[in-house]
Amino acid sequence: MSILLETGTIIDGKYKILHQIGQGGMSVVYLAINEKANKTWAVKEVRSKTELGAEIVRERLMAETELLKRLRHPRLPAIVDVIDEGGSLLIVMDYIEGRSLKEVLELEGARSQEQTLLWGKQLCEVLSYLHEQDPPVIYRDMKPSNIMVQPDGSLKLIDFGTAREIREVNARDDTVCLGTPGYAAPEQWEGCGQTDARTDIYCLGAVLFETVTGQEPGMLSFCREPFPLQKSGLSAGLWEILRKCARRDPKERFQSCRELAYALEHYKEMDLHWRRMQKKRLGIFLITAAAFLLCFFGAFYAWHMERKLEKDTYQTWLERIASAVTLEERAEACEGAIRLNPGRAEGYLELLNQVILAVEEDGAVSFTREEDERLRAILNQRTAEGKTYEMHLKENQEGYERLAYELGLAYYYDYEGEGSKSYGVKWLNIAAGSGTLPEACRERALRLGTIGAYYSQLGQVNRAGDEKLSYEDYWEDLTALASGNLVRLDNAVTALRMYQELAAQIHGHALEFLQAGISKGEMEEELGKIRQHLKTDFAGVNWEEGLREMQSRLMMLLQEAERQLDMIDGERQKE
Repeated sequence: MSILLETGTIIDGKYKILHQIGQGGMSVVYLAINEKANKTWAVKEVRSKTELGAEIVRERLMAETELLKRLRHPRLPAIVDVIDEGGSLLIVMDYIEGRSLKEVLELEGARSQEQTLLWGKQLCEVLSYLHEQDPPVIYRDMKPSNIMVQPDGSLKLIDFGTAREIREVNARDDTVCLGTPGYAAPEQWEGCGQTDARTDIYCLGAVLFETVTGQEPGMLSFCREPFPLQKSGLSAGLWEILRKCARRDPKERFQSCRELAYALEHYKEMDLHWRRMQKKRLGIFLITAAAFLLCFFGAFYAWHMERKLEKDTYQTWLERIASAVTLEERAEACEGAIRLNPGRAEGYLELLNQVILAVEEDGAVSFTREEDERLRAILNQRTAEGKTYEMHLKENQEGYERLAYELGLAYYYDYEGEGSKSYGVKWLNIAAGSGTLPEACRERALRLGTIGAYYSQLGQVNRAGDEKLSYEDYWEDLTALASGNLVRLDNAVTALRMYQELAAQIHGHALEFLQAGISKGEMEEELGKIRQHLKTDFAGVNWEEGLREMQSRLMMLLQEAERQLDMIDGERQKE
């Protein structure tokens, strides 16, 4: 293929071609620079549609481009421009420095177990992000050549040519001969069953196997293990994790990348589990000899459990939650209620509000990563019929949507002490589309979800280096959230949280709001409204210790925001 873009060519008036950095059968990749933004980009040029097969490539690249344009994650390349110029399709995207994992393994050989675990968790993170989109995105072609190792050792996932959004359950045509031999899951080559998140888990297992052993997985053989699992000095825990990823039946693999990430984080526990399993296998002959004893104890156990279930009603568990002295006792009681009936929402809500969001002595609420993992593990736990607890709860529409609303707020405001807008978006979107929540809650969920979707991009130039996102729109959403009597519309805790959010954003972004045309008077007016809400809306509220601490924190934020406005105003007057 001839090179159509010469060094120094200016594309779309702003991208200057520096030199060629790669070439494939249907495309050439160049390094370019936006001199205005002083940032380098990669420009992929696709062969003219008059050449053989180029139209198919163009269609595939356009699909890949449209998908990537909707995604924003630090481990994914971003598409910033698509230019159709002179019959050539030009795609401007992030320039990723480094080498592919395939090159690293070919030149340097197998990586250490610690490095493999670290990279595995990074890849689980980005796959979880894809799988939790609405609709979910399945990558389907995880392999070393599609993973870039950057100079700082972190990874980026590239080439979304075979990725797809999950279709209807009865679709069949997406599973035929896709992916790369040795890395592709059985359902991608057998032409039966749907590709889903568990397909990516299989492919990721194959990549981790090659990373830690240096051996290529090889072609799939349906009569033995899907790839040549030979221990090669691995810990028993990592060995068991790889074996579970490689199961032919998707139901026997990890069911989500978060579950796999948790296993990688706690692989030493898998070591212990594996040793126990080995001991059980060595002692299996004792089972036959003791069969009559097992029958006896089985009958006794069944009788005992029947009596216990009669006693341990759901209400009994709720009473234990209320009477628990320590947080751990309360958490165990909540989990007991959930196990007894995973389709009822009370146990989940009590776990969230009485354990995870328990107010600390300083008035702060911190939703920790460990608590997040514990909650997700509960939701992903399966009953005897094979359904997760979350699936059971979804059948209770009102309960599930209430939990989604409360959980969305918890992630939004309290995750890791500062809140995670992006983690809250999924749950807030569920609440916003609810058919059972009050209108005020649905509207609040919609506004918070909107803020969460673009929160991380505030104040930054767009990907092409031309414009800023609007703080004016952000201000309108924030003030709308704090309007009305929130205590009556929702509750005192939610009201205090939202007032804290508005005051904190005025304190942190006062200058940006001023530059967007929001006057000092408008911001002072909103702070004054908060003070007025505190005087009028909280009449009759039982100011228990936790609420008092939240009120004190809000008053401190109000004072800091007012001081910040006065300081900026003083500096402007000096100018």
